[in-house]
Amino acid sequence: MRYSPFRHLGSIFHKRPIHFTLFLTRRCNARCSFCFYHAHEEIVDNNAELTLAEIEKVAGSMGSLLWLAFSGGEIFLRRDLVDITRIFYKKNSPALILFPTNGLLTERIAENVEAVLRDCPKSTIIVKLSLDGPEQLHDSIRGVHGCYKKTMATCGALAPLLDRYPHFELGINTVFCRENQDHILELIDFVGQLEQVKTHTVSLIRGDAANLGPARVDLRKYHAAITCLENNLKKRSAPIYRFGGARLKAAQDILQRRLINKTVIEEKAQLPCYAGRLNLVLTENGDLFPCESFSMRLGNVRQDGYDIRELLRSDRARQAIASINRQGCFCTHECYMMTNILFNPHQYPALFKEYLQLRHHA
Repeated sequence: MRYSPFRHLGSIFHKRPIHFTLFLTRRCNARCSFCFYHAHEEIVDNNAELTLAEIEKVAGSMGSLLWLAFSGGEIFLRRDLVDITRIFYKKNSPALILFPTNGLLTERIAENVEAVLRDCPKSTIIVKLSLDGPEQLHDSIRGVHGCYKKTMATCGALAPLLDRYPHFELGINTVFCRENQDHILELIDFVGQLEQVKTHTVSLIRGDAANLGPARVDLRKYHAAITCLENNLKKRSAPIYRFGGARLKAAQDILQRRLINKTVIEEKAQLPCYAGRLNLVLTENGDLFPCESFSMRLGNVRQDGYDIRELLRSDRARQAIASINRQGCFCTHECYMMTNILFNPHQYPALFKEYLQLRHHA
């Protein structure tokens, strides 16, 4: 029996952190053109990364989680990734655990993922491989010759685990950017034909409004991409999640992409934001933020006794979180849009309309 995502329904009314993003490392074996770490080219100090013992203290200060998302850097460069996952599984019982990866470390990824699948049977384990276009374009965007072949090899190495572990989800994530916008429909079609891939997300490149506007990407092409994804879901010609509540999550994806598109066009938030209340982000050096804009540092766990709950009670954290919906910020980050939809009752009529259409086409 897997942990049910629906056990967190109480957070609709009483907001508490249930979506936790942990940046494990700045280290990476790729040089992606859109990576926000490129703005900070200082030498990476591996000793600055939170240790396993420190991470265990942090996990022990939190309650149960709906969604645990690892991030970086390339997360599989952490040799203790499996041990880190075991800690959160034991202490926080996450319903879903996300492992995004560029797929370059095929053997290590396959070994680590299977170890996690064995040790965390009640959590849905989601691996998202990055794929941004056909071979030459993907290698160019990721800054690594041969990246495409290695990513596809990793996809093939992970595929057999789907039959052995029903709590495993294998997906593709594509970053929609100026470099690949003319190939995105071709890529959606290609991914849809990969039998082992269970879901395909297309994430709009992040940045300020100027970088997301017409000078950066063609929003007409982004709209065409999200319309294609929606139509494929409704025709059941697209992969869909295998976990409980999969169709509801697919409906949320459809609504989410529309709201992201509208956010960029209107350059304003479309929903109340629950960053800092439902969502938290912890960086590899222990800084705590409400979201991945990294504009509001709430504190540092190393300086605050590794206690997330205590840190959130500080005046600094309370004031920062309370100011989020007053300061006029907006973003297109899919993970935060997800909770802003699923835990906002005002979105339920639109959400269930999409849900019923998906059921009708099932």
